[in-house]
Amino acid sequence: MNDLERFHRLFAYEKVDRCVYWGAPAPWAETIERWKREGYDPTKPFPLPHPDDRRIVQSLWFFPHPPFERKVLHEDEDTITYINHEGIVLRERKDFADSSMPQFIRFPVETREEFRRFRQERFRPNLEERIGPNYKELLSSYKNRDCPLIIIADRWGGFFGGVRAMVGVERACLLFYDDPAFLEEMMDSIADFLIAMMEQILEYTDVDIFGFWEDMAYKTGPLVGPELYRKFAFPRYKRVVDFLRSKGVKYISLDSDGNIFSLIPIWLDAGINVLYPFEVAAGMDVVRVRREFGKELRMWGGIDKRALAQGKEAIDNELKRVEVLVKEGGYIPCLDHSIPPDVPYYNYLYYAEKLWELVNSV
Repeated sequence: MNDLERFHRLFAYEKVDRCVYWGAPAPWAETIERWKREGYDPTKPFPLPHPDDRRIVQSLWFFPHPPFERKVLHEDEDTITYINHEGIVLRERKDFADSSMPQFIRFPVETREEFRRFRQERFRPNLEERIGPNYKELLSSYKNRDCPLIIIADRWGGFFGGVRAMVGVERACLLFYDDPAFLEEMMDSIADFLIAMMEQILEYTDVDIFGFWEDMAYKTGPLVGPELYRKFAFPRYKRVVDFLRSKGVKYISLDSDGNIFSLIPIWLDAGINVLYPFEVAAGMDVVRVRREFGKELRMWGGIDKRALAQGKEAIDNELKRVEVLVKEGGYIPCLDHSIPPDVPYYNYLYYAEKLWELVNSV
């Protein structure tokens, strides 16, 4: 059974030779530095018990294009302030840039006029510009693949995430009340852009998963209440999902950290049928989610990264917790986020070995 067959049979709740294995680490830069001190040699292949099941993931095609030129505005001994490729002015620490949150100073859109100019200049769905002059050949080469093709729109592929990237978190939340017409104009433009991009991509290849991106919740719940979010975002999700389904895309995913429990019914009603990463620290329990929402929702993630810092017993207990889903299907067990530097190298190796045993237990 190849990686593509295994993936589709797993998500169809059919018998597989084993569950999908996504064990490769996603560590912070500080984690890598710790691991090197503990014996990790970054010049050699990572010593997993089995290579990851392969998948092709494309997640850079939907960012503003042409990208903004990086421009340093201020720099001192500890921080650097600059314009990033998305047009956002950020202030970052120099010592822990990877594991600390930047200060967001200004976003690229403050007025309708700026948005319309931004849309005209940076939201052009031109595949030759965004993918490259050989985009037809590249996309056509995917048709004979033997592993899943996942197209993720990333930070510009959601009806909160995309608006947030343009105007910032606080303004995005306030627009639901202060200027809903402006909010709807931005949401409609995002939907138009996603459809225009995917219409062209799907001319040359089929796609196994298309991914929205939101990151619109904290530990206790979403940044926008479900009733309000359903009113504004649901019609736009539905339009994009209906288009994708009409073109044969079977699985539509969405990525959001935080406690998203109250938003899941909206996404399911819109036709989204894959969610991740289910952040355990925010109260997201994949076993409870399956119990509440059934098999129509496929999932990946949901293994608490914090267990890896606690040792072998905590790792064993965490893997035992999700074992029922591994045996049931429609679920890929993997960590709920990147690996922080409190995780020892040998703990990660133990986790990867035990995860391999778990995926072979079906």
